[in-house]
Amino acid sequence: MARRPARRPARKATGKSPVRATRGPAAATTEREKIIAAFLSLLAEKPFEKIGLAAIAKAAGVTLASLRGEFPSTLAIVAAHIKATDRAVLAEDAGEMGDEPARDRLADVLMRRLDILAPHRGAVRSLLRSARRDPPLALALNALALRSQRWMLNAAGIGAAGPLGVLRAQGLAVLFTGVLDIWTRDDEGDQARTMAALDRALARGERLAGLLDDLCAIPARLCRMRSRAGSRRRRGKDSGETSAA
Repeated sequence: MARRPARRPARKATGKSPVRATRGPAAATTEREKIIAAFLSLLAEKPFEKIGLAAIAKAAGVTLASLRGEFPSTLAIVAAHIKATDRAVLAEDAGEMGDEPARDRLADVLMRRLDILAPHRGAVRSLLRSARRDPPLALALNALALRSQRWMLNAAGIGAAGPLGVLRAQGLAVLFTGVLDIWTRDDEGDQARTMAALDRALARGERLAGLLDDLCAIPARLCRMRSRAGSRRRRGKDSGETSAA
């Protein structure tokens, strides 16, 4: 069974994976929130590619003009939902995990994300299915996931800056998509399958991160070797000129 970081004091060590409470969706108050909520409800019922803007406006109880003022496309609504999920994860205090290993901190962040996504499981399942059939949609969603996972890495205190950070975020986006696929089909109350999948994914990611660190260190080592070789050549040349003098 997957390792589970004990981040909340109320948990007891029982030897079993504790059940995390599913959060209900926050009530939509603004037109923007109503549009996102309506879109997610429709997405849980039908494929992404079959959801029209007029249907979203009707379900949200807004005019098409209002919808256009908030979002240029259905993909933009997806992006807004992902951003809102990011903010909800980042808003939670994870200070008590500060002394835990990086892998446990990241597991905690990603489980928080799944908690927040729980009310929209059907919508996530539908979107994943559409992405498998539509490569351009899959690429667009990957770009959104890449941006999102850079924030998740930062939330876990893991470096996400520079080229190495991009590679880490991309790897995590791919790994987490696999976890999401299992999570959408995990009907067990304790989410044992999901946590096991997350643990395996993070183990692979940990090995990959070590490999990336090693690969990124190679150019620096080569630069140092070239610098030392250049210094030796310069010293040899200076010695030769001195002898000739």
